[in-house]
Amino acid sequence: MHTLDGVSKTDQYRALGLSTFAFTVCFAVWTIFSIIGVKIKADLGLNDTQFGLLVATPVLTGSISRIFLGVWTEQFGGRIMFPLQMLITAVAVWLLTSVQTYEVFLLAALGLGLAGGSFIVGVAYVSQWFEKEKQGTALGIFGAGNVGAAVTNFAAPFLVLALGWEGTARVYAIVLVATAVLFYLLSKDDPALAARKQSGAKAVSTAKQLEPLKDIQVWRFATYYFFVFGAFVALASFLPRYYVGAYGLELTTAGIFAGLYSLPGSVFRALGGWMSDKWGARAVMYLTFFVSLICLFIMSYPETSYTVTGINGVITFNFGLSVTFFVGITVVLGFVMSLGKAAVYKHIPVYYPHHVGSVGGLVGMIGGLGGFFLPVAFGILLDLTGVWTAPYMLLFAIVAISTIWMHVAIRRMEKQRHPALGEEKYLSDVPEKPVAKPQPEAAEAPNLGAQTPAE
Repeated sequence: MHTLDGVSKTDQYRALGLSTFAFTVCFAVWTIFSIIGVKIKADLGLNDTQFGLLVATPVLTGSISRIFLGVWTEQFGGRIMFPLQMLITAVAVWLLTSVQTYEVFLLAALGLGLAGGSFIVGVAYVSQWFEKEKQGTALGIFGAGNVGAAVTNFAAPFLVLALGWEGTARVYAIVLVATAVLFYLLSKDDPALAARKQSGAKAVSTAKQLEPLKDIQVWRFATYYFFVFGAFVALASFLPRYYVGAYGLELTTAGIFAGLYSLPGSVFRALGGWMSDKWGARAVMYLTFFVSLICLFIMSYPETSYTVTGINGVITFNFGLSVTFFVGITVVLGFVMSLGKAAVYKHIPVYYPHHVGSVGGLVGMIGGLGGFFLPVAFGILLDLTGVWTAPYMLLFAIVAISTIWMHVAIRRMEKQRHPALGEEKYLSDVPEKPVAKPQPEAAEAPNLGAQTPAE
């Protein structure tokens, strides 16, 4: 396999390795409230709605900032933007330890949320180092930095026990600063930025970068990411609270079980990238949605007591998921969500090679907003219904709507492009050259193959 002109494999591996490590650290910081938030909830006497808002606030900043960070990374390069974003976040994390009231906690959480913006910085930086046929796999490996959520779920409870939540926050801040310094010292300018510097060309303007966002195709992909990423973040933050409340587990045990969900939801993103390169992102999205529907239906079923009139009298029996079975279901759900996250991002550098920052930023922003609104919705549902499994019912409805919408859109598109071929053509594979410019909805690539980023 060839590499980009003037780019060695060593350069590619360096950029990918440093970016993945930095993103892992940032993602661990981004989800820190899933653990220390439980202690803060007890200290401040917060209800579930207030706790959900606290956990979701960092996600809001991390989501909205993605579109701007993506554009700036295209203009100034990831070597500058990644360390700068980490240093600013480290200051917010350190200052978090001096906060006393809930309202100020929310403000501090907004600053901490910049850690989530690291994703699009890495996507825009890493994609410039790899040729198109390897970008799905490379971005999948980079996206495995989501494992930072598992790092927090596994390690942070023990840090809290040893150092308190304030000490845990300080450790995270120090690690962020060290990572920022290492990244800047060891990384290089990406090939596109280096070529632009050498030629003296100006960076593309912000307005030009944002032009593809009027393409409805971009927004449709963003809605898929609302579930595969937004719900992943929401569940990574919610599951420790769920295990403590619904099953009466200790925080350390709850964190480990939540980490078992976050781990496959992160590390198998690289597999999802490879599958999207080989079979196409559309097939991977169908797999993700169908398996998610099954998992969420099972998870949604609350513990229930049944009473029926039998031949010899009344018969009473109970139905409920054991904690072991429930954890197993979350592992499967996390696995297919990791595949879906890679599938969504497979096509962006192919369809929009000169707008990866802005298009990827928008998709990431919408997905991140799912991570903001869903924890708040979870808390509201718990307060209103008093049913522990109500949040999973909401996710089931979201996936069902997304699956139907995706299927209908693809079916309509296939019939428009191949009206005489019928159902057999509908799920077949037709090679088609990737396009570099935004295309209208009707022109979306119909095939499942490795050469185009079809849904």
